Amino acid sequence: MSDDRLRRWRLILGGGDADGTGEELSGVDRKRDGTLEALYGKEKRGGGLGGSSPRVARWLGDIRGYFPASVVQVMQRDAMDRLGLRQLLLEPELLESVQPDVHLVGTLLSLNQAIPERSRETARAVVRQVVDELERKLAQPTRQAVTGALHRAGRTSRPRAGDIDWNRTILANLKHYQPAHRTVVPERLLGYGRRLPQVSREVVLCLDQSGSMAASVVYAGVFGAVLASIRSLRTQVIAFDTEIADLTDAVSDPVELLFGVQLGGGTDINAALAYCQSRVANPRDTIFVLISDLYEGGDNDEMLRRAQAMVASEMQVVCLLALSDDGAPAYDHDNAAALAALGVPTFACTPGKFPDLLAAAIQRDDLAGWAGANDIPLAAPADET
Repeated sequence: MSDDRLRRWRLILGGGDADGTGEELSGVDRKRDGTLEALYGKEKRGGGLGGSSPRVARWLGDIRGYFPASVVQVMQRDAMDRLGLRQLLLEPELLESVQPDVHLVGTLLSLNQAIPERSRETARAVVRQVVDELERKLAQPTRQAVTGALHRAGRTSRPRAGDIDWNRTILANLKHYQPAHRTVVPERLLGYGRRLPQVSREVVLCLDQSGSMAASVVYAGVFGAVLASIRSLRTQVIAFDTEIADLTDAVSDPVELLFGVQLGGGTDINAALAYCQSRVANPRDTIFVLISDLYEGGDNDEMLRRAQAMVASEMQVVCLLALSDDGAPAYDHDNAAALAALGVPTFACTPGKFPDLLAAAIQRDDLAGWAGANDIPLAAPADET
C-alpha cells in the first residue's frame, strides 16, 4: 500500500493501536487530524471543543483551511449535533467564522427568537450571503424557464408586430412561398401575447415550517422572491405550522421573508389549505405548490377533502416532499399515497429542477409525466404500492 493511502487511512481511522496502519502524522496532517479528533474522537464526543466560543471559532477556521468547502459543510452539520454548537452559533464572533450554507441558515432561522441583539446583525449578514449566492445561481434559469412558459402558454394567431414569432410563422407558411418575389407571404401570423401587462398566472408557495423542512423553506423563500419579480405572475408565499404566516408582503426581500418564518412546532396542513383556498381568485390559472413532509397534526380527512376540491377546481396542485439537494426525505407515506390517488403529483424536487417544474405547470403539462421523464420517483397511490 502506498504511503499516501496509508496516510489517508490513518486520518480516517483516527490512530491508536487498533487502526493497523502504523502511520505517524506530521505537519499539516497532524493539525488536520486534531480537528477530526475534536469532532469525531470517541472520548471527545459531546464536549471536544468545550464551551468556549473562541475555541470553537478557531476550530471552524481550522477546518476551512484543511478541508474543501463541501467537507466543511458536512463537519459543521455534524458539529451542531455532536458538540452542541446550536447555542454557540448565537455568538457573533462564532458566526463570523462559519462557512455559510443552506443548512446553517436553517439553523439560524430555527434559533431566530433566541438570537440575542448583539448577534442579530451578524446572523442577518450570514443569511444574506447565502441568499445572495442562491439568487445568483437560481434567478436567471427560473426567469428564463417561467417567462418562456408564459409566452408559449399565451400563443395567439393575432400577435402585435413586436410579438410575432417569425420562425414559427415562416415554418407554418412555407407553402405560401412566392418564387417570383423570393419570399413567403404569410397567410397566418403566429406569436405570443408577451407584451400584455396583466397577470396571467398565480403561484402559491405553501411552506411547511416544521423543523425538518428547514432547507426546503430556505430554497422556497429564494424562489418566491425571484417569481415575485416576474410581472406576469402573482406570487404568494404562505408559511404554516399550527398557525398561518402570510409572508407575501415580504416576498420582494427573501431575507425579510425568511426571518418571518418560525421553524419548528406542529403542523396543520388542513388549516393552511383552507387559508390558501380563500386567497385564490382564479383556480384554473393558479399553480399551488405545497412543500411539506405531510405529517399532519390537524384534521387529516378534511385536509384530503380540501386537496380534492382544489384539484376539482382545475387548480394545478403539486406536493413537494422536499425542495432541496438532501435526497429522499422522510415523509408520511399514507398521505402521499392518498394525494397521489387524488391526482396530486407528489415527489421530492431539487432546486435545479424546480424552474422546469413551474414551466411545465404553467403550460398545464402532465406533471406526473414530467417527473417520470426527469427520473424523479413519484409517490404512488395506495392501490399501486
